[in-house]
Amino acid sequence: MTTPNGKNLYRFRLQYAAGDALFFSQERHRHQPRQDGDEAEDRFGVGEERATGLRFPQLLIHADHDAPAAVTRDFFRGIAPYQFHNTSATARMRTRWGVGDNRRLKADAANIAPFLLRLKERESGCYRRIVDTIRLILPFFSDFELEPDHRYLLLAWRERDSDEIFDVSQASDGMLRVISLVTLLLQPEDSLPDVLILDEPELGLHPYAINVIGGLIRAASTKTQVIIATQSTSLVDCFDPEDIVVVGREACAVEPDGHIVGDGRATVFRRLDPDSLSEWLEEYSLSELWEKNVIGGRP
Repeated sequence: MTTPNGKNLYRFRLQYAAGDALFFSQERHRHQPRQDGDEAEDRFGVGEERATGLRFPQLLIHADHDAPAAVTRDFFRGIAPYQFHNTSATARMRTRWGVGDNRRLKADAANIAPFLLRLKERESGCYRRIVDTIRLILPFFSDFELEPDHRYLLLAWRERDSDEIFDVSQASDGMLRVISLVTLLLQPEDSLPDVLILDEPELGLHPYAINVIGGLIRAASTKTQVIIATQSTSLVDCFDPEDIVVVGREACAVEPDGHIVGDGRATVFRRLDPDSLSEWLEEYSLSELWEKNVIGGRP
């Protein structure tokens, strides 16, 4: 990570532990001053052999008294993962939430109603874009009803040509995910995290909704870095080849002497090369190449 004072280099290795947990087996932080000729210095960690054996990073400890470590820590704090999979009856987004907890949308959209109320009161243009986009996907939707009750708020809305108010207990799973995704992606630019991570945003969505969400992701990516994990062919077709990183497992290699290299379990990340796919893309879409296993990414 490059800063005005130089480069911060942070490396760690996680290993599996009992109880379905991970621990830090290695961790190292170095700082490369901006001045030419100055050597990088270790801030903590001694070589690659140092094993911490901790379930939390030493970075958090050293950041309290080490400026480069604090910068690296703050960078990680600017990364926000979002997953709206849980829309069950007990999901937090289906409960009443304190009106004052409205500055940042929570990772599971638990405070979606207070967050929308803040946008309606302070960012009316942004709020209208959210409502209009939701109407594209859900034609029956009219507007939200955001009336606090003793400083708590439950998500509710009205439908077109109806005076009846519906609350979140009557919302389908797909509707809740659409509302959460559209709100997340159309929030004011200064509210967006430095890095936005979305885990399978296509889950439970209609193909048309996936196309709309794909367009919103592309627009948001011009303002912040967006990382998506997806298994949706429809969503993949919303992007260009250079946007796609295929994740797979590295196959074992057999050397001429018969020695086997690797155990076939290493995860490999490979960005697509548009030039090598140019002839294929004259006849097929990205999703079709994925289905034909031309670009990899098989289960």
